[in-house]
Amino acid sequence: MTDPAREGSALVIGEALVDVVRRPDGSVETYPGGSPANVAIGLGRLGRDVSLLTRFGRDAHGDMVRAHLEESAVALVEGSADAPRTSVATATLDGTGAADYDFDLTWDIEAAAATGVAPDVVHTGSIAAVLAPGGDAVLRILESMRERATVTYDPNARPALMGDASTALAAIERVVALADVVKASDEDLAWLLTARAAPSPGTHTTQAERIEALARDWAARGPALVVVTKGGDGATAYLNDGHHVSVEAPRVDVADTVGAGDSFMSGLIDGLWEAGLLGSDHREELHHIDDATIAGVLERCARIGAITVSRAGANPPTRAELGEA
Repeated sequence: MTDPAREGSALVIGEALVDVVRRPDGSVETYPGGSPANVAIGLGRLGRDVSLLTRFGRDAHGDMVRAHLEESAVALVEGSADAPRTSVATATLDGTGAADYDFDLTWDIEAAAATGVAPDVVHTGSIAAVLAPGGDAVLRILESMRERATVTYDPNARPALMGDASTALAAIERVVALADVVKASDEDLAWLLTARAAPSPGTHTTQAERIEALARDWAARGPALVVVTKGGDGATAYLNDGHHVSVEAPRVDVADTVGAGDSFMSGLIDGLWEAGLLGSDHREELHHIDDATIAGVLERCARIGAITVSRAGANPPTRAELGEA
């Protein structure tokens, strides 16, 4: 008998590349990565029917990316592996495992590439949603698919590629206005806030309060919820009716933070899917999601993120590892 909570499909749009990770001890390791690709892999490992619209080359790095996607049952949209070369992101880790990124990347998809794909949820994020020339095509795909699908978005800001914060904020907020669900880290929002005027001298507005205000502003633009992740301090969902729900993060020994936010994002999509809240015909229900459901979804997302940071690279857990097989 088919489980209704397992039915449907997801389309993820965005970069698939190779992460070159440089560690404080001087060692260098190479992993397949890219924020949207990581989200697709997370969904595949959670047992979801997921396709990825991306661009990588038929080279050694591309072979690594393809194999990694296939291992997690991620299907490729036709044309995704026809780029002249595969992009590379170099992640330099500090003593805490946090990563600073440098990119050698090209992003140039066509809106027509998604023709014939009819998902219940479409996700994009990071570089793919804002970097020309492909970013405009991504926006057109989201606009065309919103009539059928839930739209989810993770800005996953990359200052090295997105230019100044003001330009990035304008591009990101175009996508926020189309999205039903937005997930962003507090670090993303802190960087984007540099594009806005600082509090006047003598005011007592903290950075945390400014981050919360930006998240609430985004929630008021249309999304059902905007989730802000805060590393070891947990996560908070801000709803478009003005209230919020927070959860704590599990305590864990951190190997590195590569892919942690992407794992959280895949868990967020999967949790809302399990709750029967994806697809445009459930948009009204999603906008009236109850606090208990949100808290349960976020707690599971936090556990998924904790497992990811406990091991090297972008390596999200399977449903079996979560004890849900």
